Amino acid sequence: MSKREAATRYMLIIKKLRISKGATFAEIADYLERESNIQGYDFNISQRTFKRDTDDIGSIYGIYIKFDFSRKIYFIEEEFDPEINDRLFEAFDVYNALKVSEQNREYLHLEKRKASGTEHLYGLLHAIKNHLQIAFSYQKYYEEQPELRKANPLALKEFKYRWYLIARNEHNKEVRRYALDRIADLEISKTHFPQDADFDIDKIY
Repeated sequence: MSKREAATRYMLIIKKLRISKGATFAEIADYLERESNIQGYDFNISQRTFKRDTDDIGSIYGIYIKFDFSRKIYFIEEEFDPEINDRLFEAFDVYNALKVSEQNREYLHLEKRKASGTEHLYGLLHAIKNHLQIAFSYQKYYEEQPELRKANPLALKEFKYRWYLIARNEHNKEVRRYALDRIADLEISKTHFPQDADFDIDKIY
């Protein structure tokens, strides 16, 4: 079986469990058989292969499939609160749509836009959690040249589909908001800063 068939099968398993809110192995196998006939591929699997698929789905996508012994069904374990789970599945849906965009370019029209700065999310979360000072170049919308910033990162906030870093500027000690798509050359230092007792994001926003 090709990697493409295996990847498509993973998506079908996830789709079935999301729509049905859980299913027996027989129901999943019937669904895969119908999709095999529709799509012209062989998605049929044994229970042993299904177990291997669920392990792969967990390691690749971070979507974990568990078995409920009382109801005898498989289900997707939702590790986070509903809002975060919805966003994870939204990202999964977009990821899979983008994977097939080349084959379906005439049907899928993507907005041309610059990167949103999400490549900085993981590093900034690490710095916030561990109270590590950061430095970065920041290009303001109305300035031609970027400026160097040093700050104590405090939180990340999404607003109108854009991500922002909330940080206390080292120069004037003010809490500022920085758009992630304007940040470049991010450096995370080994210098720790004390917890900011005066910072309350709910009061600021």
